[in-house]
Amino acid sequence: MQAPVLVLKDSLKRESGSKVQHANIQASKAVADIIRTTLGPRSMLKMLLDAGGGIVVTNDGNAILRELDLAHPAAKSMIELSRTQDEEVGDGTTSVIVLAGEMLHVAEAFIDKSYHPTVICRAYNKALEDAIAVLDKIAMSIDVKDRSTVLGLVKSCIGTKFTSQFGDLIADLAIDATMTVGVDLGQGLREVDIKKYIKVEKVPGGQLEDSKVLKGVMINKDVIAPGKMRRKIVNPRIILLDCPLEYKKGENQTNAELVKEEDWGVLLKMEEEYIESICMQILKFKPDLVITEKGLSDLACHYLSKAGVSAIRRLRKTDNNRIAKACGAVIVNRPDELQESDVGTGAGLFEVKKIGDEFFAFIVDCKDPKACTVLLRGPSKDLLNEVERNLQDAMCVARNIIKNPKLVPGGGATELTVSATLKQKSSSIEGIEKWPYEAAAVAFEAIPRTLAQNCGVNVIRTMTALQGKHANGENAWMGIDGNTGAITDMKERKIWDAYNVKAQTFKTAIEAACMLLRIDDIVSGIKKKQAPGAGQAPSKPKIEEEGDADNEQILPE
Repeated sequence: MQAPVLVLKDSLKRESGSKVQHANIQASKAVADIIRTTLGPRSMLKMLLDAGGGIVVTNDGNAILRELDLAHPAAKSMIELSRTQDEEVGDGTTSVIVLAGEMLHVAEAFIDKSYHPTVICRAYNKALEDAIAVLDKIAMSIDVKDRSTVLGLVKSCIGTKFTSQFGDLIADLAIDATMTVGVDLGQGLREVDIKKYIKVEKVPGGQLEDSKVLKGVMINKDVIAPGKMRRKIVNPRIILLDCPLEYKKGENQTNAELVKEEDWGVLLKMEEEYIESICMQILKFKPDLVITEKGLSDLACHYLSKAGVSAIRRLRKTDNNRIAKACGAVIVNRPDELQESDVGTGAGLFEVKKIGDEFFAFIVDCKDPKACTVLLRGPSKDLLNEVERNLQDAMCVARNIIKNPKLVPGGGATELTVSATLKQKSSSIEGIEKWPYEAAAVAFEAIPRTLAQNCGVNVIRTMTALQGKHANGENAWMGIDGNTGAITDMKERKIWDAYNVKAQTFKTAIEAACMLLRIDDIVSGIKKKQAPGAGQAPSKPKIEEEGDADNEQILPE
């Protein structure tokens, strides 16, 4: 009899076949269970210790998963899901995980019956197509200009978050901010760049009710010479520079040999004249405020303050861009290239205020600003961080609705409608794919079920009643009111979701479930590092198998 052949090294662990799929499903379900209780208005918060020892208190699915450190590869890929969702549409991070976990859970039964994973995937993809078709059918368009509708939408998005107890506050902030920075691209398209043009400044202290959206920009800098320069200017003319207002130093060490003593004076005078000429070029335009990203020497400061011009130095580039957007100035790289058109006159007021224990410069009351700052106040750091995360979600929803003004019902109503329609369709599907297709339909019910669980109502009764209402795909608007757990009409309660958030949620969840089901082999193991100097004993030539070719690290470690 032949000796057994060793292909993989001893240190490598290899699992294959259905064992892997079970492990993956288990892992994904574990991740989904962590997140499950944070869905809906009655959601719990999670408290995490992050790497730096700080505390994160949140119920934003993505923020929780970001902080988790997981060992299982399948669980890691689940975390990627909520990241994608967060980057793409900004909301629905929790639903994605719950849905994907459920999809895998229902697939488990089929794998036990030794269905082939690709069959299950094919059925799932079919279900996905039909689900998106149903979404299209029940979606209703709205008018972005109608503030109350948008407010209702954003509110139902934040209703599940911690800040929902402050009513419309955060929703108003988010809508104001996104409406401000929206840029029309023509052809009815609108581009809203939240990251670039909306700055969120968190200042501990005060009450949350003091938070507001500034019609302009706020930066945490003071003017250079507080005593001499004006701290409040009405209708300022603003010049933004990207160059230092100080004498240019040599690139590398410069030695100047001076023969006569007077030359030293001449040298100093040249520096002074250089700075003076720069300042004069700027003062020609009669600005009231000069802001530069680089340094500004004492001498230049003197010239400017003598002319009654306030100056701010060393500003962040991003802030400078925001100010430019807000007051209509152009950032200039060289003072000699200044033109009248570069001066920003859009701002109504410049003033420096002390908030807490820091000075902040406000450039506010702008005419038609294209950038803005959201000022958040609140009792503690943790609370502010959570409010900021919620605001981020709210602004994303507002952005989505501006880009694609279509709504679907919230409160699990959409998922139930999709589920009911898919159940009907499953009877017309031929062959073996019918069963996984039907299971996918059932999996969609995970969302309303979780909502009901989190409200603490009788889950089975509520779900049966809801399924009865949705039985043949009608009453698309019946769902669960997340606060009371009662079955209500979502249209009356104004509980909405944005169409593209829902569509993205479904797509991400199902595609991820398919990907994890398709994995049938996990080879894990660490290559042992050898101690330097302990040269390898001449070993037998190693024969590489496909399985371990992928594991070779090509880069030197």
